[in-house]
Amino acid sequence: MTVSQQYALDAYRAAQRGETVGPAPSLHDWAALRELRDHRRFEAVLAGRPARGRIRAALARRFSVLRGHTAGC
Repeated sequence: MTVSQQYALDAYRAAQRGETVGPAPSLHDWAALRELRDHRRFEAVLAGRPARGRIRAALARRFSVLRGHTAGC
């Protein structure tokens, strides 16, 4: 059963019982990811590490290797 099918079944059961329906799946996913990113940046600052650029630098290193470039060239 997919997430959407499970949500539809739960919404139907809630309607039959007169209860409120929960939020739809993936409705708040982007907001949750932004909050997680902000929290990790905050924790990095408290630990004395740079809050930005680590992921971008790691991705740049990875993709430069995939393209055949070497670091420093």
